[in-house]
Amino acid sequence: MVHGVSTCSPAPLRNPSWCSTGPCRARYPRDGISTQGCASCRRQYYPDGDSVGLSTLLVFLSLCLLPVWSAVADPGARFVVGFAQDNLDNDWRLAQVDGLKRRMAAYPEIEFLVTDGRGSTAQQIKDIEDLISLDVDVLVTSPRDSRAMTPVLSRAFQRGTPVVLLTRRIQTDDYTTFIGADDRAIASDAAEYMVGKMNGTGTILMLQGVPTATTAIDRTEAFLDVTADYPDIRVITKVGNYLRADAAVAVEELLFQGWRFDAIFAQSDSMVLGALLALEKAAIDPEPLVIVGMDYISETREAIRAGKQDASFVYPTSSESAARAILAILEGREVPRRITPPSIMVTRDNVDTVEPIF
Repeated sequence: MVHGVSTCSPAPLRNPSWCSTGPCRARYPRDGISTQGCASCRRQYYPDGDSVGLSTLLVFLSLCLLPVWSAVADPGARFVVGFAQDNLDNDWRLAQVDGLKRRMAAYPEIEFLVTDGRGSTAQQIKDIEDLISLDVDVLVTSPRDSRAMTPVLSRAFQRGTPVVLLTRRIQTDDYTTFIGADDRAIASDAAEYMVGKMNGTGTILMLQGVPTATTAIDRTEAFLDVTADYPDIRVITKVGNYLRADAAVAVEELLFQGWRFDAIFAQSDSMVLGALLALEKAAIDPEPLVIVGMDYISETREAIRAGKQDASFVYPTSSESAARAILAILEGREVPRRITPPSIMVTRDNVDTVEPIF
């Protein structure tokens, strides 16, 4: 067992799939016979399940053209799954990829490609275009910019490529399934908890994630919707991009400018950790502050135990849910349009019984 995932050989995927030819994308059975092709376009496939030359092309591109972070380069693979990730410098995003990679590695008939957008919307769009050009059987992504990335993902979906959105949405319904916790509900609960701890008065610093991502947009709007009902609560915002280094710099800048606050709501626990570093550098004790984050990683558990953080909300990477959805799609089964992994608030009361997500 690896992190609760069995490493034994699973049952192979059932035969039905999609034709990988861009203009076709029709359903057909791959039966391992070299003369068996797509019933619509009659494109021929080799017994290993690859179209002519596709295996060689995938290996070449993964080494030379795509910024591929990880791949299972198996010439016998019958399916190709591509994951265009936003930023692997983000430890939560890296853990998301790691979890999905482990699950896909259990299926030798699946070739799993991962690209790193390096925190650039333009790069992530290019990565998606490159994966589309490889005729991936399933396209997975967490869009950094919901507006800018809608056109390329809509085109992919409309041409017949199944699109799995992880934790971040786009501005149309052109996707197969969206998987992610309820950002608005979590942010609302966080705001109510913090306002209660503050007795309805004081200043909250909200550290926002990537401003163009739907996760940050939803969390910000829902949090402010709640605090708007409390006239003695003031909220100031600063962007931290879900990164601890960016959050540390943001808090340092505010303190240097003379800002003071009674509480911190960080839209990720990585940003909480960055804020704690900045407070420590400024010789400010975090214990009197009300500090709440999201994700609940191992370092957060220790911060809550030490009294440096009041609470966190579990925000699953959704790798397991994504793996189940991908396998269902490849087998030709229906998947829900919306999959919502559960979340729970973690405080000192339950910190020893709730396991961190990584």
